[in-house]
Amino acid sequence: MIIGFLNSVLLVIAGGLFILCSILFIESITALLPVIPVRNNQWKQAKDINFTVLIPAHNEELVIRSTLEDLKAKLNNSQDIVVIADNCTDATAEIARSTGVKVIERKNPNLRGKGYALDYGLNYLESQPPDVVVFVDADCLVAKDAVERVAQKALATGKPVQATYLIAKSNNPSPKALISAFAFKVKNLVRPYGLSQLGQPCLLTGTGMAFPWEVINSVDIASGDIVEDMKLGFDLSLAGYPAVFCPQSNVTGYLPQEVQAARGQRTRWEHGHLQTLLTYVPLLSKEAVKQRRLDLLVSALDLCVPPLSLLVIAWLGMTIFSLITSLLLGIWLPTIILGLAGSLLFVAIISAWAKFGRSDLPLFQLLSVPFYILWKIPLYFQFLVKRQKAWVRTQRDSVNT
Repeated sequence: MIIGFLNSVLLVIAGGLFILCSILFIESITALLPVIPVRNNQWKQAKDINFTVLIPAHNEELVIRSTLEDLKAKLNNSQDIVVIADNCTDATAEIARSTGVKVIERKNPNLRGKGYALDYGLNYLESQPPDVVVFVDADCLVAKDAVERVAQKALATGKPVQATYLIAKSNNPSPKALISAFAFKVKNLVRPYGLSQLGQPCLLTGTGMAFPWEVINSVDIASGDIVEDMKLGFDLSLAGYPAVFCPQSNVTGYLPQEVQAARGQRTRWEHGHLQTLLTYVPLLSKEAVKQRRLDLLVSALDLCVPPLSLLVIAWLGMTIFSLITSLLLGIWLPTIILGLAGSLLFVAIISAWAKFGRSDLPLFQLLSVPFYILWKIPLYFQFLVKRQKAWVRTQRDSVNT
C-alpha cells in the first residue's frame, strides 16, 4: 500500500515536471523557426504616430543623463520624453531637466514602486493623450528605431507590445554573470520568440513596452508589486489585450556589478515570478475556460514554467530521489518519465544556446552551471521562509559618459 502511494506521488510529480519541460522544449524549438515577415505597409510610419515615452526614475542620478541623451539622439525631436522623478532625494530631476526633456515630480513615500510612478505619468498625459505610450526604464540603452517599432506595432495591433529586453555583459564578466545573462536571454528572448512564432502572447518583461492609450487605461497600474510589469501583462490579458512580442526592437539593461545588489535584484525578480505564478496561474486557467480563450490557457502554462535554474534543480532532485526509489523498490515508471523530461530540458537549453547564446556564452563556461545552480538554492529556500514582498530599488552602478 505504501509502495503504491509513493508510486502515485512520484508519477504526479514526474508528470508535472514532464509537462513543464515540454513547454520549455516547444518554446525553444519554435524559436528556431524563421521569422514571418511583416509588410511595412501594414504599419503607420513613426512620424505619423503621436507617442510619448514615459521614464520612471527613483534616485537615478548616476544613470539618467546617459539614458536620456542616448534616447534623445535616436528619436525625432517632435516626440515627447517625460521623466517621472518619483520620491527622489537626489539630483535626478535637475539632471533630467538639464537634458531638455519634460520632468514631473511625485512625492508620496507611502506609495512606493514603479507602478505608482507610471500611473502618475499617465494622469499627467490624460488632458492631451498620445496615441501610444512607451515605458522605458531609467537605466537602460534603447537601440536605434526600437521605440518607433514597438509604437508602430502597438498601434497596428491594438495590443501591448514588448521589445526584446536583454542584459549587457560587463568588460570582464564572471562565469556566473555569463550564465545569468544567458538564463535571462532564454526568458526574455527565446521563450517569447517561440510563443510569437505560434501566434501566442508573451509576458511583459519590463522596459521597452508600448501601449495604445485606450489599452493602458483599461486597467489600474498603480501598484507596488515587485514584478509590476509581469502583473500588468496578465491584467491586460484578462481584460482582452494579450501582449505581443517585437523581437526586432532591442533594449539593453545592466546587471549590478556589486554582489549584494545583484543578489537583491535577482531575489526580487525570482520571488516576484514565483509569487505571480501562484497568484495568476489559477486565475488565468479559470478565465481561459470561462472566456473560452486559448491565449489565456497558453499564458497560464507559460507562467507555470519556473526560472530555468529552479526547473533544473527540481528535475535533478526528483530524478535522484526517483532513481534511488527505483533501485530499492522497483518503481521505474516515474524515473523513465523524468528521464524523458530531462532529455527535453537538455535539448531545449542546448538549442537555445546554439542559436541565441553561443556568441555570449562559450561552451566551456557551461561547465560552471552546477556552481551557478548551487548559488541560487538559498534564494529559492528564502522564498519558502522569508519571501520578498516589498518593492526595493536596485543599487545602480555609475555610467561613464
